Amino acid sequence: MALLKLAALGTLGYVGYQYYQKNFAHKGQAAFAGSEGNYGANHVRAAGPESMRDNGGRAWDKADQASDESFPASDPPATY
Repeated sequence: MALLKLAALGTLGYVGYQYYQKNFAHKGQAAFAGSEGNYGANHVRAAGPESMRDNGGRAWDKADQASDESFPASDPPATY
């Protein structure tokens, strides 16, 4: 009886994982737009909202653009 419960739980987990992969798992790198490609862990995304997959739905100002261009530098841009 315990083996049957374990098999049912394993099947349920497998089906749930496949559902997640099909509907919710993103393909490629999270920060890249579709035109940016998927070049692995060492690829750096071009600056600007047009290079982002999700831009937040608002217009960028000078500080947003300067911050994106300076990433991954440790110092904030001078436009703050």
